[in-house]
Parts: sequence; structure tokens; C-alpha cells
Amino acid sequence: MPFLGQDWRSPGQSWVKTEEGWKKSTQDEKNNNVSELNSFSKEEVYYKDNILLSLNYDVAAKKRKKDLLNNNTKIPYFHKDKWIYVHKGSTKERHGYCTLGEAFNRLDFCSAIKDTRRFNYVVRLLELIAKSQLPSLSGVAQKNYMNILERVVQKVLDDQQNVRPIKELLQTLYISLCSLVQDMGKSVLVGNINIWVHRMENILQWKQQLDNIQINRPTTTGMSLTDLPASLHLNIMRRLSDGRDIVSVGQVCPDLGDLAEDRLLWKNLCQYHFTDRQIRKRLMMSEKGHLEWKKMYFKMSRCYPHKEQYSETLQFCTHCHILFWKDSNHPCTANNAESCCVPVSPQGFINLFKF
Repeated sequence: MPFLGQDWRSPGQSWVKTEEGWKKSTQDEKNNNVSELNSFSKEEVYYKDNILLSLNYDVAAKKRKKDLLNNNTKIPYFHKDKWIYVHKGSTKERHGYCTLGEAFNRLDFCSAIKDTRRFNYVVRLLELIAKSQLPSLSGVAQKNYMNILERVVQKVLDDQQNVRPIKELLQTLYISLCSLVQDMGKSVLVGNINIWVHRMENILQWKQQLDNIQINRPTTTGMSLTDLPASLHLNIMRRLSDGRDIVSVGQVCPDLGDLAEDRLLWKNLCQYHFTDRQIRKRLMMSEKGHLEWKKMYFKMSRCYPHKEQYSETLQFCTHCHILFWKDSNHPCTANNAESCCVPVSPQGFINLFKF
């Protein structure tokens, strides 16, 4: 079928809107329109260039302001959630998976270290991450890790409590960083190598501050520990789960030193932390034919891990796969939500994110 209209490849006709309606434009009007369009396009390009320059200036100014803010403040922005959904694969509703660094950023660990019941739990988790999981954290998570560690150290310096566990944590972290920086190279840890060297210097400085700490004696003139009867002293020692704490209590005075050598005390401590099979492998007899429970405890402590005990831990809901703190109400759809919740140890927390 032949094409009856104007050739579609032609530029077409030019029309101008007037008060009487639309009319075809003449050649002069076309030239005027072209000149107006050219002038308008030049002005538009000029304005665009100015807008781009202003945008680039704003972006540069914001970047300088952000860099200055990051240099002045040590605490990055992170979530403070009471619970998170642990998903290990993509679904129709959710894409991706939850990593250890994301969980460490989003869960409210900053408030947890202020709680006496959760303090030891967070310290143990920091120690496990320092041993093997530090390279798996993102850059923000690694920075958040160091900031939380700084808060922990500051809390110990202020309260003058839990000095030994924090010194052990700093020693473990320093040894791990030395191996990561020297043996494996800077590609393992996110960020410049100089930043991690500066952080290692901070760790040494924190260790020195903890070594120089002096515990202030209370100024009250009331009853002290030595004024209590021997039965209460022994009851207090039986509630200590670390043999080093018992030895420290025994160094207060000679009476407490005699109680710290109680064989039944160390026997219960060995049976609490170690199994019967482990105890039979490390039997030690005295000259009188008695078992040396105190020596056996420290010998088994170097060979076997201790039984961990925490006042409060994170909880994991097996029904909705949500990790949460115990005092927070997570959105569970189960009929009996309490029966679906199981406590999560620090090692269990890390195992949740191993794929």
C-alpha cells in the first residue's frame, strides 16, 4: 500500500500558537524560533553548569564535614535493637543473610555492658571474636568492636571491678592483632594498617592503666569482710566459680588463707567444672594418700575449658528465628513463646552465623 502522506523522514512542518489558533510558521518565524531556542539552550547549559558546580561544592563540603565528624567522634552510628531476625538464606520476604558483624552492630551491646548481669557475657563474646572472628567483621563492625572495648575498659577503671578478665581480653586481642598484621598482611583487616597500629598502641595503653589501678578502700567504719564468722567466709568462697578468686580471697588475712585451703571446697570446684573422666586422668596424690584437689584444679584448668556460667544471656527463639535480650518482647507468633526460647552461650552466638 503506497504511503499517501508526507514522507516520515522529512523534518515536518513548524506550527506556531497564536491568539486565533495554530498556524504554520514562515521561514522568518522559523529563524526567530531557532535563535530563541539556541539562546534558551545556552542559558539552560549555563544554569546546569552552575547547578553541577554548586552540587559538587555541597558534596565536597558535606564530605569534609563528615570526615571531621568521624575524626572528632569515636562512636559510629549503629542500631540499638533489642532483637534481630537471624536468616541464613534468601526467601520471598527477605533477601540475603544475617552476618556476625551485622548482629554485633545491631544488638544493643553498649547498654549490655552497663548491666552487671550481662557484663561477663559480653566480655566473653569479645574474647571469642578477638581469637578467631575479627577478620570476618565488616569495617563498621570492627570499629564498633573497638569502641565497645574502650567502654568496657573505662567501666572497669571507674568501678575497679573485673580487672583480671579485661586484662586477659586485651592480651588475647593484642596477640591476635600481632599475628594478623605481621603474618597475614593488611588485606585481612579492613582499613589502613596505620589505623590498626594506632589501635594496638591504645590496647597497650589500656593494659598499663589497668596495671596501675589502685583499689580504693571504703571509708566507712562499719562491718568488713574479716568481721564475718568463718561459716559465712566459707559460704562466700563456695559461690566463687574461679579458683584464682579463691586464692585472692585467701590472701586478705591468715584466717581466710586457712579456709582457702579447704579440700572439700576445691573438690566441689573440680566436680563443677570438669567431668569424672577428666578428673580420673589428672589424679594427684599427696604423701598422706589424699587427693590434691587444689593442684588438680589448676592442672586441669590448663588442659580443659571451664564450665561457663552467666547471670543473663541472649535468647534465641526456635520458632521465629529471632535473637533477643531476655527483657525485650520479640514479635513471636507461637502459642507458647517461652517454650521456644533457648539461651545462647557466647560460642553459640558465633556458631549461629557460621554458614
